[in-house]
Amino acid sequence: MHYLLGDLQGCCDALDRLLERIDFSPSRDRLFALGDLVNRGPASLAVLQRLAGLGDSATCLLGNHDLHLLAVAYGVRRAHRSDTLGSILDAPDRECWIDWLRHQRMAAECDGWLLVHAGVPPQWDRALTLELAAELERCLRSPDLHGFLTVMYGNDPARWDNALQGHDRLRFAVNVLTRVRFCAPDGTMDFKVKEGAGAAPAGLMPWFDLPGRRTAGEPIAFGHWSTLGLVNRPDLLALDTGCVWGGALTAVRVDGGRREVIQVECEQAQMPG
Repeated sequence: MHYLLGDLQGCCDALDRLLERIDFSPSRDRLFALGDLVNRGPASLAVLQRLAGLGDSATCLLGNHDLHLLAVAYGVRRAHRSDTLGSILDAPDRECWIDWLRHQRMAAECDGWLLVHAGVPPQWDRALTLELAAELERCLRSPDLHGFLTVMYGNDPARWDNALQGHDRLRFAVNVLTRVRFCAPDGTMDFKVKEGAGAAPAGLMPWFDLPGRRTAGEPIAFGHWSTLGLVNRPDLLALDTGCVWGGALTAVRVDGGRREVIQVECEQAQMPG
């Protein structure tokens, strides 16, 4: 059985209860975590230990919080006051966990679903999405990860162009795969608005509602957008249901052409920051 899993953000108790609920067996089942494995919740290190312990039965994407952890670990960014990454950064085997994170995915596929943490721009099809994700994965695993992290941050370019190269190409790919929510009709990304879809300012709309999107009709699953809540359309699954903010941890079984939503409530309750 194949399960897609929403944002964990350090909520290991909820992860354990969900795996128990579905009677998860590493020898039989596969889990696809859609990113933001760590941060804000109380047990980020335990989440990594639990997922790594599942071996090849777990495929994990990286989200913006996971990349932030790498940037802090490499001295590129300072930790935020709201971060809860100390259990990893202070662990005696921290280098093992940082290396494990470096070898996770930026996009994946499962039973016909394209899996990303945040979104896909209207100009990309499935093949280009996976190609750009693979480019980022090579950067994350390269000896010069520090160099990549130093140029990863920034909001420009805000719109895809096939001529993009170098740092601009990589930065755009990072931003769309881990940060995007709203776009203008031409695909220009906006990073200011973080509320739900109904809060879109004039001229903006959720990336998945953009007209002419090349992946329209392609099944896509993503996390990242807790204020959006669960979206369960035939070709779209939004699975960040705000576990770390006192909501639920959501998984969806997708194998064999079936769709089954499984949720466990999370006892962790914080205010977004």
